[in-house]
Amino acid sequence: MINIALPKGRLGEKVYAMFEAAGYDCPSIKENNRKLIFENAEKGLRYFWVKPSDVSIYVERGAADIGVAGKDILLEYEPEIYELLDLGIGKCRMAVAAKKDFRDNGERTLKVATKFANIARQYYARLGRDMDIIKLNGSIELAPILGLSDVIVDIVETGTTLKENDLEVKETVVPISARLIVNKTAFKFKTAQIERIVRDMKEQVKTDD
Repeated sequence: MINIALPKGRLGEKVYAMFEAAGYDCPSIKENNRKLIFENAEKGLRYFWVKPSDVSIYVERGAADIGVAGKDILLEYEPEIYELLDLGIGKCRMAVAAKKDFRDNGERTLKVATKFANIARQYYARLGRDMDIIKLNGSIELAPILGLSDVIVDIVETGTTLKENDLEVKETVVPISARLIVNKTAFKFKTAQIERIVRDMKEQVKTDD
């Protein structure tokens, strides 16, 4: 049995559609119920829905053989997994944003508000910039408006929320998309099955392009 962790929500539905198109369907997943685990015994597949930020934990710890997680999660938490395929969906970017009139003064410590402390820290360390990370869990856009921070580091899709709050993107940190990840031990013992799934999913990426 191959265990596959799917991220809950719209992204997970897109991901499952790719698995289904690749021949890894599980009809019960489409039933209107509150179940979290779905099996197709005939094909040796078991799917389960988990919170997007938890997928990499399930895969790293071996509760799932395969999972799909955003590149942002992989960069932030650096789980011990194999990243085998960029699925080309869930595309957005990690960016630095600030008030439109903000100009960075390199002589003083930069105050950075973010949910992604590790990504922000590594980004500014590469630039050799002295910064103070302020870890927040929600409404990051408020921080520069209320003077809590100079800039924010956050995921940007359309940029609408930033515009509505008189903020703008100043720099792109890294492009983000959904990645197919695999548990290291599972890959060792289920190599052929996993490689076949990766190969079939790669075909779906090509079709979507």
